[in-house]
Amino acid sequence: MEWLKKQLKRLKKGLIWAGKKSQTRLGFYGWMVFLLWAKTLFAYGTDFRWLHASTPFQFFLVIINPLGFTMLVMALPLLLKKKPLFYGGMLSLNALLTTFLYLNVVYFREFTDFMSVNTILTYSSVNQGGKAAGAVSFSYLDVFFWIDLLVLLYLLFRKKIRADNRIVKRSRGALLMTFGLFIMMVNLTLADIDRPQLLTRQFDREYLVKYLGLGPFMGLDAYNTFTTSQVRKSAKPTELKTVKEYVDSHYADMNATYAGQAKGKNVIVIHLESFQQFSIDRKVNGQEVTPFLNSLYHSSDSLSFANFFHEVGQGKTSDAENMLETSTFGLPQGSLFAKLGNDQTFQAMPAILNQRAGYSSAVFHGNNGSFWNRTRVYKNMGYQNWISGEYFNTTGKRSTAWGLKDKLLFKDSVPYLEQLQQPFYAKYLTVTNHTPFELDKEDQDPNFQTSNSGSKYIDNYFITNHYLDQSIREFFDYLKKSGLYNNTMVVLYGDHYGINNTENQELAPLLGKDPSQWTDLDTENLQRTPLIIHMPGLKGGGVKTTYGGEIDVAPTIEHLLGISTKRYMQLGQDLLSTNRSQLVVMRNKDWITPEYASISGTIWDCRTNTIVSSPTVEQQKLFKKLQADANEKLAVSDSLNQKNLLRFYHPLDFKNVDAANFDYSKSSTIQRLKKASQQSNSTSLYSKNGDKTTLGDYQTDAAESNQSDSAQIE
Repeated sequence: MEWLKKQLKRLKKGLIWAGKKSQTRLGFYGWMVFLLWAKTLFAYGTDFRWLHASTPFQFFLVIINPLGFTMLVMALPLLLKKKPLFYGGMLSLNALLTTFLYLNVVYFREFTDFMSVNTILTYSSVNQGGKAAGAVSFSYLDVFFWIDLLVLLYLLFRKKIRADNRIVKRSRGALLMTFGLFIMMVNLTLADIDRPQLLTRQFDREYLVKYLGLGPFMGLDAYNTFTTSQVRKSAKPTELKTVKEYVDSHYADMNATYAGQAKGKNVIVIHLESFQQFSIDRKVNGQEVTPFLNSLYHSSDSLSFANFFHEVGQGKTSDAENMLETSTFGLPQGSLFAKLGNDQTFQAMPAILNQRAGYSSAVFHGNNGSFWNRTRVYKNMGYQNWISGEYFNTTGKRSTAWGLKDKLLFKDSVPYLEQLQQPFYAKYLTVTNHTPFELDKEDQDPNFQTSNSGSKYIDNYFITNHYLDQSIREFFDYLKKSGLYNNTMVVLYGDHYGINNTENQELAPLLGKDPSQWTDLDTENLQRTPLIIHMPGLKGGGVKTTYGGEIDVAPTIEHLLGISTKRYMQLGQDLLSTNRSQLVVMRNKDWITPEYASISGTIWDCRTNTIVSSPTVEQQKLFKKLQADANEKLAVSDSLNQKNLLRFYHPLDFKNVDAANFDYSKSSTIQRLKKASQQSNSTSLYSKNGDKTTLGDYQTDAAESNQSDSAQIE
């Protein structure tokens, strides 16, 4: 009891001290900064789920990131001399920043995302087709965002807080602004330690807010919006002519042997996260790392490509998706999804297949919908359904840091997949094989013994490779049991490298290489990723040795479906065409062909793994032409995307996508899918199965499969 009295006495003294300090302008400033900082942390915790901070260091950044910006902005009224201007400015800024914070809270409750400049300017086009404000959920806790303003007004009105006549020296105000800016720079430096290339790659809004805070995020977004708008304002429809001429002159015709073989079939694309070609047919301790993928790779019902390269830039996975869907490259810096995706005009596969062949579409992924700005990009691409992490139970050990584990993703997706109208175009984004390749012990195959390379990343990589392989085998078993298999073309591709160059010395012996003899060309060859197109009854299957990359996938798939791509602005070429180029262009302007490769300006002979140190005149002409071709291809793509030239192009039988037509909220998606399956002409698997779920056909040995999940549509 005595201890409690002492604590209450100390609290009383503290309040008296704080009250006295509030009677000065600097003290009032301190209270404003503290209150705004506290309200921001309140929003972080109650609505933003602490921004999914997963380490003590990230929590530390979340706690300090509002301080620098708040100190900087709230110091502005300190430069004002007159009492009404100072106190009015302080309260107005508090109200303005609180409104900005609260609008983000309300927006986040509806969209699980943060407001951007573009959102503010075009809110009517992103509010789920005109959803009423009354549909947004409000909480009684919202009063805490505003109560401080009411209390401060009351205290000033009743003169409990007396207006201070003393003017704060401008040098002191400038010093506080400088200190606020200093804190922001320290924050940015610490953020870059935990998430390198944060500003250049700009993963997604939640990451930027988590590491920088809402204010700096909005400032960065305003800068990106301005620079993008300036580039796009300068764009003219006539610039499209150069792009069209390039596309027409590089179009590769359909191969009659393969054209239309998959016509009318469902298409399932499985995105193999960080999966490299060297894992195919790889044995570790006498065991196959990926036995099921190996069987698909060598199946006569598969078209497999031994010389398929990823071509991503800083956008990594998002770049791979962009190439897959649109057959254009990512940006020279950063992610196209994140930087331009808000209002980009796409001619992407979901819309093309829907408008040309009546395909429904969906993406399945166990991570946040806002990551890589996917929620907005997918709408602009024409995806009808976006089944993201919000749809699944991702709690506890069901997830890694990157989202729901693959075995659970495939299984828990069934209630949504079976409701899609056939034919459908569905994409699965796996995550378990993501760096740092960590997997809970209970999820590991006890019969599989990984390598002992001296690198934990490599050893763990084979473990997560093996898990991914098991996940895909389980999914294929389901496709066969449910009846989808015979009417589906499955496309599996690796999005980008998994093992960094820093691990090459440990990796080399496992690949049969001498580490001391490792070359830059060996590193370039590791950029191969698998591409397997599997379809029962395929004619002309087998392993193909043609050189190609991710930019070539879209026309290849579309031609197999019998859809000509000649009218679209696609820079890739059908991998099965007999008149295609063998030049593979990398985002950094490197290139590779069956004979030669250019790596950082050095020419390599791919047949001898040696540098071409004394090229002949004919070779010099060839290398110059290949580099010019590579530069032109990238320049055409950058012009098309950065200037958003597709808004000026209207090919036959293609209507530009209206993002406002799509609603990705869980309740609306479930209602939409169920309504379609209830129609008499429904073609969904659920309808074909007598309005019964096929979830019972799915068998998994996932350690967490007995936990409560979301694999049901109520």
